Order: sequence, then C-alpha cells, then structure tokens
Amino acid sequence: MCCVLFRKTNKTSKKEDQIVDAFLRQYGSLSPTAYSYSDIKNMTNSFKEKLGEGGYGEVYKGNLRGHPVAVKILKETKGNGEEFINEVASISRTSHVNIVNLLGFCLSRRVKALIYEFMSNGSLDKHIYNEVPNMRWEMLYKIALGIARGLEYLHRGCNSRILHFDIKPHNILLDEDFCPKISDFGLAKLCTRKESMMSTLEARGTIGYIAPEVFCRNFGGVSHKSDVYSYGMMVLEMVGGRKNYSAERSNNSEIYFPRWAYQRILLDENLNIRDMMTNEEEEIAKKMILVGLWCIQTDPTQRPDTGKVIELLESSLEAFQIPPKPFICSPSRSEGSALNTLERPAKPFLFSTLSSTLESAASTIV
Repeated sequence: MCCVLFRKTNKTSKKEDQIVDAFLRQYGSLSPTAYSYSDIKNMTNSFKEKLGEGGYGEVYKGNLRGHPVAVKILKETKGNGEEFINEVASISRTSHVNIVNLLGFCLSRRVKALIYEFMSNGSLDKHIYNEVPNMRWEMLYKIALGIARGLEYLHRGCNSRILHFDIKPHNILLDEDFCPKISDFGLAKLCTRKESMMSTLEARGTIGYIAPEVFCRNFGGVSHKSDVYSYGMMVLEMVGGRKNYSAERSNNSEIYFPRWAYQRILLDENLNIRDMMTNEEEEIAKKMILVGLWCIQTDPTQRPDTGKVIELLESSLEAFQIPPKPFICSPSRSEGSALNTLERPAKPFLFSTLSSTLESAASTIV
C-alpha cells in the first residue's frame, strides 16, 4: 500500500508531521496510508453516519475507494501522538483472519483517526448482553475459538510478540459471517519473541478484565498470560450472557457467575443456562466455562497459553481437568494497586427465566 504524507501548512514541520514521517520511514511499505483531516472529512461525508461511541471516542461509517470502512475518531490524548502511533505500529505488524485490518490513519492537530475495514455485525458485546440470547451455542464456540487463534497469532505468530492488554467483547468485531476480529490496539505493547515477562509502570486495561499481576506485581510477572486472563473473563461473559463486572452493581455481586459456574462444574450438574439446551449445547457451554476458569487462575503459571486454549476448545469434554477454584479479585475503583476481594454475593445471579433454579443453588456457593 502506498503512503501519502500529510500536506505541510508552513515551512516548519509540525510535531505531528515529524512523528508520522519517522513512522513511515521506519516501516516503509508495511505502513498503512496516512491521510489528512480533509481526507477523513470527505471519507465520512462530514461525519454523517455514526456507528458507535465509547470512552475512546466515536466511530463513523465511511467510504474509501468505493468500499465501506469504519473511521475511529479518538478523543484528545496526552502527548503529541506517540501513543497513537504505537497503536498504528502494533496493528500494522499483523496479518491474520482474526485481526482487524487497518487501512489507514490520520494524525493531525485537529484529529487522530484510524481507518478499519467495515465490520457489518458490529462488536461482540452487542450480541451477548441480551435478555433473550440471539446467538446459538455453536456460533459462540466458533467466535471463542477464532479469538483464541487471533491471540495466538499476536503472541507467537508475529515477528514481535504483541500483548493486547484490552481483550473484551467491545474490542471484538464481527464481519458479515460473524468471523471475530480483534481490534483496538491502543494499549498494546510490543516485546521481542525471547521475552517471557515485561515491565509496565501502570495498570492498563478495563476493570473486570485486568489480570491480577497487571495491577499488583505480587501475583507474578506481566506476560502474554495477562491477555489469557482477559480472554477467560470474556469467554465466561459469553456463556453467562452478561457482564461479570458492572459499576452499577455492588462489589458483592460482580463475579457471581464465574463462582456459580465453578460450583456447577464441580458438582457435575446441568447448567440450565438457557431453556431447552441439547446435550451438545450443554457440552459446548461446559467446555467454554472450563476454558474460562482455567484462564482466570490468579497464578499466571497455572493459566494455559493460547495454543493450549485452542487445543482444549478443540478437545472433547472428557479431556478436561477441573481447574483449581479461582480466587477472583479486581482493582479498587479508587486505588489501582489495591485488591478488592469478593465475598459471597448478596443477590444470586439471575437469568431471565431460570431465577428459581439459580436461587436454589446460591446456598451451595462457598
């Protein structure tokens, strides 16, 4: 892909222009195309159709040479664009069916934007947090497997190992065939293939998905196993159909489903998560729960790497061992380095039509 440099508005190069020029020189033909603000404005028809928004900024539908694209406009960030270029550099190194394809970017005084391939089915969170589930178990399984393959590529398939640090349903995009693609590399870190551990000075990620060692080093070193933890929490949400953590709920209820699911697996009981589950669907759900529970082990050394995750997902249920009971914790809302241990939930985890079944199980949770 050819590279288009920004137009200079005066004789002295702006800081943003210097950063882009240095990036393009470093990555050469591997770098995505750089666009100007006016290009972005034309591409999105003056930001006419908004696809979504969040803490990161807003996403608009655009048109690039006759093809639909998603244009992510980032909110103002600190610095002159180094972190932004980090995201561009991270995703520019990737080429995998389960990684979103970055087509271009814009770094100017007026806007920071990323241009992605358009994903017609949006993000995963829009499909799994529903009162009435709209995804079959076979589809959930295929999506979980595809995400694991994408992570395996980031961890082992790239020239430089990429740690994502923000794996969650919101950052998984689905194409027209519901093929999952990992997106949003704003918090990603690059490390050499020989590095097994890396140092980070600050906790990074989203509460509810952050591995314990990321916000408290007493749990171990930060590594690719930190992404595995986030993946496990996400898979458990895919099975449970709601967030494991929510700021609206009290601390006592935020992790009830993982603990409830562990108890059910331990007692070899039917899950009854949805009405009228077949034996095959029950097996898929149990397999995903077991994978999720292995991935959220507090000790990083007890978690499987992504290659093992793929192997487990493709195995029969009989091949699984029951994982140790996970000690689930989260960073305090006020102190990123503090631990907020969670006791028995005050209220049971409720699914729409199965409240009586689950309430009766609440007394068995320890």
